[in-house]
Amino acid sequence: MQRVPVVAVSTLITFITGLNIALVVIAMPTIRAALELDSSTQQWLVSAFYLAIGLVLVPAGRFGDIHGRRNIFVTGVVAFVVASATAALATHEAWLIASRLVQGAGIGLALAQVFGAIQRIFPPRERGLPFGAVAAGINVARLIGPVLGAGLIAVGGAEWGWRWAFLVNVPIGIVIAVLGWRFLPVAEQAERPRMDLVGAVLLMVGLGVVWLIQGQQMPGWLTWTLLATAVAVLVGFVRWETRYARHGEPMFNMRLFRFRSFSAGIIIAICYAAGYDGIYYLMSEYLQHGLGHDELVTGIALTPLPLGAAISAVISGSKAGRLGKPLVVAGLLLAAVGLTALLVADLLLPDPDSPHAATLPLLLFGLGGGLITSGVAGGLVIAPNLTVALSPVPRTQGGSAGGMLEAGQALGGGLGVGLVGTALFASLDRTGDWLTAFRIPVLVIVGLFAIALTASLINLFSPDRSVPSA
Repeated sequence: MQRVPVVAVSTLITFITGLNIALVVIAMPTIRAALELDSSTQQWLVSAFYLAIGLVLVPAGRFGDIHGRRNIFVTGVVAFVVASATAALATHEAWLIASRLVQGAGIGLALAQVFGAIQRIFPPRERGLPFGAVAAGINVARLIGPVLGAGLIAVGGAEWGWRWAFLVNVPIGIVIAVLGWRFLPVAEQAERPRMDLVGAVLLMVGLGVVWLIQGQQMPGWLTWTLLATAVAVLVGFVRWETRYARHGEPMFNMRLFRFRSFSAGIIIAICYAAGYDGIYYLMSEYLQHGLGHDELVTGIALTPLPLGAAISAVISGSKAGRLGKPLVVAGLLLAAVGLTALLVADLLLPDPDSPHAATLPLLLFGLGGGLITSGVAGGLVIAPNLTVALSPVPRTQGGSAGGMLEAGQALGGGLGVGLVGTALFASLDRTGDWLTAFRIPVLVIVGLFAIALTASLINLFSPDRSVPSA
């Protein structure tokens, strides 16, 4: 199997994932006005995509481990393409949210095959660079997406601009589906064990119920009831998988959590993705609604964040085989510097009534340092964390393990948007002041990064324990 085409297809699927996220975030004010959305529905349009990705990643990864990558990859991409076209025709919020869920499910099916394929064809010390390329793909998309989205909205206007932000996925997705059919492997195991469907259902239901709680839009008694239900279902999942492993191959082998690198990697993936995507969402909201800048100015002002991440992801990926754990720690420490710079820059940002010619340079100068520092931090964390976390995992379980890790990252991203959005709008409702409201969610992001840093330091100074063969 040729390695370069597989990495190229993997990078393209993460590119279209990042492009979809960036386009929707930039188009959100226009969508909100066109469909008359409230703040809760607005958050769901972003987080529903992450939810669907996170729910299908592990089952899709395991299916790919058993039956091969190609068919399920292409199925996922085709589902994403169809859902993108459907979203572009939406006339109601429920229609659009349903399309976003299908978009996320399609991407989840495809992404799971990416990590399984890389895990299969590259030895542990060589996975850093392909993982870096995959991470760079999503950040290049976020670099292009805001400007592209602003341009589409400017050309299409209030009615059609946001619809084109969905339709642009269609031709790109078709190209990716064709390339995936051409280059991804058909089958990887001569003997195909039965798929653990009960485990898949338990995991998806448990995570889905947890997700319902995040918006805090329900009575307290219902929140606690759902939380208890989610805990019970997830405990049932763990017990079922442990029992299933005694006589068959479970959907996810719970023994993998005995590897400290893998366990820490899950925590880091969840918390860092939550904080990183929270920054992106927060800055987009603040620049457009708090400071009154248009989509184009906002898109350009945000470019330092994905630019820094795209560059550092490739560089850190090439070093991850030797320096993975220290790079993760360095990235998380650097993220703290970037957030501090954002808080300082917040005091100096230009008023929306400033002359347009002066506003953009001031935005770039004021935000650039904090955003590019946070972006570089992201590149230092993501690719090395994937490399370190998956290094002890057997290749035959690469898809399910990679799916679990990426599920944590996807669910973390959606959780971050939910937490940051809730903190932002609750503070805004209480104070009526965007300057104050901006700072509260930054503290939420700091807390998320602190948890990830703690996990990375424990992993740095504590080697993996010996684990029985999975």
